[in-house]
Amino acid sequence: MGALALVSAVGLAVDDRILVGAPIWAKPFKFSVSFVAYALSLAWMLSLLPRGRRTGWWAGTVVAVASAVEMVLITLQVVRGTQSHFNQATPFDNAVFQIMGGTVVVLWLGALVIALLLLRARILDRATARVVRLSSLIALAGAAVGFLMVRPTPEQLASDDPPIVGAHSVGVPDGGPSMPVTGWATTGGDLRVAHFFGMHALQLLPLVLLALTALAARSPRLTRFARLADERVRLRLALTASAVYAAVFVLLTWQALRGQALLAPDGATLAGAGAIALLGAAATALSLRRTSPGGPSPSPPSPAPPTTPTEEFSA
Repeated sequence: MGALALVSAVGLAVDDRILVGAPIWAKPFKFSVSFVAYALSLAWMLSLLPRGRRTGWWAGTVVAVASAVEMVLITLQVVRGTQSHFNQATPFDNAVFQIMGGTVVVLWLGALVIALLLLRARILDRATARVVRLSSLIALAGAAVGFLMVRPTPEQLASDDPPIVGAHSVGVPDGGPSMPVTGWATTGGDLRVAHFFGMHALQLLPLVLLALTALAARSPRLTRFARLADERVRLRLALTASAVYAAVFVLLTWQALRGQALLAPDGATLAGAGAIALLGAAATALSLRRTSPGGPSPSPPSPAPPTTPTEEFSA
């Protein structure tokens, strides 16, 4: 995937072809970079398993192979100058997309096995255990949003034999006005927003834990962070961050399904965002409250592993 990212970057520089409103090499570039982040995150999580590592190794290998097959097919269609996703214009294009659909299902099932192993694993640090489990479940939900994209649009249903069946956008055709870099629709809903946000819980939530652990390690010199030295406080903050993340993911999915652009929220979406912000702030304040004097003494912070930056992993 790293090598393909470099090849795709060169393609972006030298190939000026446009496909569905975006540079033709943009999709393989974003997918390959995103798969690097996704695979490294899963590899770290598998390293935390005290038992079931053999099963985890096989599940991780399935995810890696399925990802590789997906990227080979995406790149093949780029070289041919045609659309990879939703394309059934010719029998060959339809076969490519059907194989891609199968690899996505296999990839999702492999990630599900890893998530189930993590749910059963005994990880010593409770905050790390909760973040690993919850982020893997949210990432699974984010990946599942991709299955909503294969539904035919009303315009496609009205056609006898449409060449394209399925879409990223809701309420507007794919390839219309879009945001720079991400390519998300600006005049209607886009399921890739929730897809991206949900899948990258796998990196963003561990990054929150990494920040909390780093601040806790500095608490002897910075008294304002002294409470973070208590594992129970870090656990509550990790649970709060996970809950807020899951709520935002649900809100983004709901917004896209209503055909609403990310940067054009209506009153209902704004009200939902406000409620999430207020409840998240209240939960954070409660999480930082002092523990009872008679409670167990704070435990030293456990080091959190490094995570990787994310790019868009969306169809």
